[in-house]
Amino acid sequence: MSSTVNPLLQRWMALTEYLSTDLLGGPKWIKLSWVINLQKGGTLPFVLALMFWYQNWTYAAWTYAALHGSYGLAWLLKDAVFPDPGWQRRVTIPAALSSFLLVLGPYWLAPWLLISGNAGPSERPAWLLGAAGFIYAVGVCIMLAADAQKFYTLKFQRGLITDGMFRYVRHPNYLGEMMLYGAFALVTQHWIPWVVLLWVWCGLFAPNMIRKEASMSRYPEWAAYRARTGWLIPGL
Repeated sequence: MSSTVNPLLQRWMALTEYLSTDLLGGPKWIKLSWVINLQKGGTLPFVLALMFWYQNWTYAAWTYAALHGSYGLAWLLKDAVFPDPGWQRRVTIPAALSSFLLVLGPYWLAPWLLISGNAGPSERPAWLLGAAGFIYAVGVCIMLAADAQKFYTLKFQRGLITDGMFRYVRHPNYLGEMMLYGAFALVTQHWIPWVVLLWVWCGLFAPNMIRKEASMSRYPEWAAYRARTGWLIPGL
């Protein structure tokens, strides 16, 4: 890892790497992508099961099922067509459980809060559902387009990607993820999903972006590229 990364941040990233890859040691039989795909693909059945259990068939419940459920299916399609190499590594069984319990599983708190009624009455204003759908659609488009561009560009030519989805921001895939998960929290209308997102965005996304930039800084054109682009938002 580059020496430009803060030592404290390096220790934090080493800890998260240990928890998600090598926890307690032992054989590594499970691909991390299998764990992720289980949660992503299981979201739609999980949400529909909640709707049946709580007999909640409101517009808000169906909207949430459509948004988060379709995202899970889109993720499975993405993994089948242009998989992220970082998710293909094998991990220990305790590490797989750790990834699910600490990161992936808490995403399911949002639909439970909404559909169970713990986030208040399940009805939501039409404008809010429309806004969530708009934010989600743009976010999932940005995420998929950025990941596809990165996969196919690096497949044939290694180096710094500075055009397409990466022309104005350096981490469009993370931006898309944040937008679509923000849409889920918007529908839920409860503070807990935002706390989960804050943990993921600050504890995992931000360190990963910092580590990525430390790695990209080895390219001669990095300084000029960084000066004209934003971290997540153009100009910022």
